[in-house]
Amino acid sequence: MATETEKPSPTAVKAATAFVGAHGKPARAVAENVGLAGVRVVLVGADGALGDVMVASMAAADALVERVDGLEAAEEWDRETVAATRIGAGHRAKMAARTRG
Repeated sequence: MATETEKPSPTAVKAATAFVGAHGKPARAVAENVGLAGVRVVLVGADGALGDVMVASMAAADALVERVDGLEAAEEWDRETVAATRIGAGHRAKMAARTRG
C-alpha cells in the first residue's frame, strides 16, 4: 500500500483537477523540490495560466499527474513549457509587491 508521501492528498487532486477544468487541457505540471516543505507542482494551463499545488514528495507529484485527467508532466522548465505561460499584469503586480517589502 502507498504511504502518505507517495500519494497526493485529496485536496491536491481536487485543486489540480479544478485548475485543469478552468484553464483547459492539456495542462502541464513541473515538479520542484522545495526541501522539507515538500514538492511544489507548478501548473500551466492550456490558456497559459499559472497555478500550483503542494505535495509531500516527488512520488506524490508523479501520482498527481497520473490521477488528474488532462495533466501532463514536464520534466523541467523547457522552452515549450515556458512559452506556454501567459503572465498577466495582475500577476506581475502581485510578484512586484512582494519585492517592495
